[in-house]
Amino acid sequence: MIERLNNIETRYNEITKELMDPEVISNIKKTLELTKEQSTLKEAYEAYQEYKQVLSDLESANEMLKDSELAEFAKEEINTLTEKKNKMEADFEILLLPKDPNDGKNVVFEIRGAAGGDEANIFAGDLYHMYTKYAEKNGWKIEVVNEDHSDNGGFTLIEFILKGDNVYSKMKYESGAHRVQRVPVTETQGRVHTSTATVLVMPEAEELDFELDMNEVRVDITRSSGCGGQGVNTTDSAVRLTHIPTGIVVYSQVERSQIKNKELAMKILKTRLYDLKLREKEEAEGKERRSKIGTGDRSEKIRTYNYPQNRVTDHRIGFTTMQLDRVMEGAMDEIIEALITEDQARKLRGE
Repeated sequence: MIERLNNIETRYNEITKELMDPEVISNIKKTLELTKEQSTLKEAYEAYQEYKQVLSDLESANEMLKDSELAEFAKEEINTLTEKKNKMEADFEILLLPKDPNDGKNVVFEIRGAAGGDEANIFAGDLYHMYTKYAEKNGWKIEVVNEDHSDNGGFTLIEFILKGDNVYSKMKYESGAHRVQRVPVTETQGRVHTSTATVLVMPEAEELDFELDMNEVRVDITRSSGCGGQGVNTTDSAVRLTHIPTGIVVYSQVERSQIKNKELAMKILKTRLYDLKLREKEEAEGKERRSKIGTGDRSEKIRTYNYPQNRVTDHRIGFTTMQLDRVMEGAMDEIIEALITEDQARKLRGE
């Protein structure tokens, strides 16, 4: 452990020195790469500096034991410092786990109504409400890219970007099929129905992650459709991008400005291609996606929201809370913390 911490300290100091080099400063790409790398080391580096100070203080306290007048004080100090040292060493186990390089990124969300017709679309709208409330609690910003409203409420599809600190680290567990059990507003007999909506969460691609060849992208400008107001519908402002080699199509129509819609569509296209690249890399390296909490596949049933019993159950970790009403208003911390804790436990077990 100490050897790894020493290596982190050495690398952190090397980067600090490099970032003062005029040649590096003049190279924006290199500066961004180094700054990004250093930010991933910062937490462990600072914790190690504090740990070394605790060891130094312990040494001094042990020296004080030799002085009869200070011995009693020294014993109390040694007990306090030893307790702190042991806690820090336990914390280092988690701190030194391999970091997901995407944890600090913004995310691109896609929610679709799936099985269950109108009720599935209404539930997709409820999930969107849940995530926006959770984003507000965290001080994150929401930018809608594309939305297709359902006639009876909710969405057949909504795509949006969540922006803030370490968004992906918390939201990456949300991909999969979300199942709702309740009496739909359209149900006349009072029977409970089961419907699903699918969620896809992708880390937003940054400039250093993916270089897009625009020669491989077809750009089509179309008239916006659906909700959005008369001004949107009467202008050719919607943008559809098609990535020819993969066939990936991205559509943006929420802005009045064609330029803004194209900018948003480009972000989504880069993110989809980056996500594809990550999945291919994992397969090439032979990594077992099953060891993760959730494979990220749309078909995987990850959570059930049972309204009659006010219950939410996450099937991947066997976690249940009887506070569905609060969860749907953005009180997701308990679920997300449970997922993070289980993820860390699996990594500590070497899974």
